[in-house]
Amino acid sequence: MIDGKKVLFSGMQSTGDLTLGNYLGALNNWVSLSEEYECFYCVVDEHSITVRQEPAELRKRARNLLALYIAAGLDPKKNCIYYQSHVSGHAELAWILNCYTYMGELNRMTQFKDKSAKHADNINAGLFTYPVLMAADILLYQTDVVPVGADQKQHLELTRDIAQRFNSIYGDVFTIPEPYFGKAGRKIMSLQEPDKKMSKSDENKNASVYLMDNPDTIRRKFKRAVTDSVGIVQYSDEQPGVKNLLDIYCACTEKTTEEAVKEFADGGYGQLKEAVAEEVVARLKPLQDEFDRIIKDKEYLNGIIKENAEKAQYFANKTLRKVQKKVGFPERIR
Repeated sequence: MIDGKKVLFSGMQSTGDLTLGNYLGALNNWVSLSEEYECFYCVVDEHSITVRQEPAELRKRARNLLALYIAAGLDPKKNCIYYQSHVSGHAELAWILNCYTYMGELNRMTQFKDKSAKHADNINAGLFTYPVLMAADILLYQTDVVPVGADQKQHLELTRDIAQRFNSIYGDVFTIPEPYFGKAGRKIMSLQEPDKKMSKSDENKNASVYLMDNPDTIRRKFKRAVTDSVGIVQYSDEQPGVKNLLDIYCACTEKTTEEAVKEFADGGYGQLKEAVAEEVVARLKPLQDEFDRIIKDKEYLNGIIKENAEKAQYFANKTLRKVQKKVGFPERIR
C-alpha cells in the first residue's frame, strides 16, 4: 500500500511496435486505474535483450514506448512511468530471487520452450531466468495486483511461489501479488489469421495494425482482412474474421455487439471493413498527434524520465534494503 492505495504493476517490452491489440486490450484500460491504484508502468527494456537487439533501435523504441504510454492518456504525475534499466533494484533483486527459485520450476515455463524454438541460435541463460526477473519487477514494489493475460498467468504463479517461499524463511517481507481481473479489454486477433492474437512480432505486417500506422495503411490492412465465404455479418465463433472486425468496431465505438450486428445486417463485408477502418483511424489520430507532440519535446520527456526513475528507485530501495538485510548482506555505510 502507498498512501492508502493498493499497488498495481505492469509493463510492456520495448521491442517491436505496439499494435491496436496492445492498445485496446491493455493500454487503454490502464488509464482509469490510477484513481484506484498506485500504478507503476514499466518500459521493460531489460527483458528485451534476451533476444539480440540493435542498440540504437532499442533505445529509440524504449523512448517511443514511454511517450506512447503518456500519449495514450497515462498521467506521469499520477502514474510512475519509467525504464526498467534505470532502476538497478530490478536486476539486484532478480539475482537474490534466482537463489530461491528451483531449476524444475523454470524448466516448466512454457514461454522458455516457445522462445527457445524461435531463437535456437541464442538460447541464453537470461531467456531461462526471465521469469525470475519478472518476479523481481513485481515484488520490488510490494505489488498487490498485476493485470495478466493468459500467456502471463504461469509467470505470476511462479512469482507468488517465490514470494511465499522467501516469506516462509524470513518472515513477512514480500506482498503476495494477486492477478487483476478488472474491466476486460477486447481480445484483438490477427487480421490475417483471426484464430491468433494480433501480435507486434508477427512477420506478416498486414496481420497487425500498429499505433503509428497512417490512415491509408490502416484502410489498406482492413481491406485485406480475412473474412469468409458465408457473406453474412454475424457474431459467431464459426466466423472468426468477421467476429474480430466486430470486436474492433465495438471497442472503438463503445457500441454493443448486438448494435453492431444490426447496423451491418444489410451490408456486406466490404462495408464492415470500411467502417471499422474509419473508426480505427479516428480513434488513433488523437493518440498519434499527442505522441508527435511529446516525442519532439525533449526537455519535457527527459524531465518525466528523470523524475519517475527517481520515484521508482525510492520505492524499489525500500524493498531491496529489507531483502538484503534479511539474507545477511553487510549494511551499507552512508
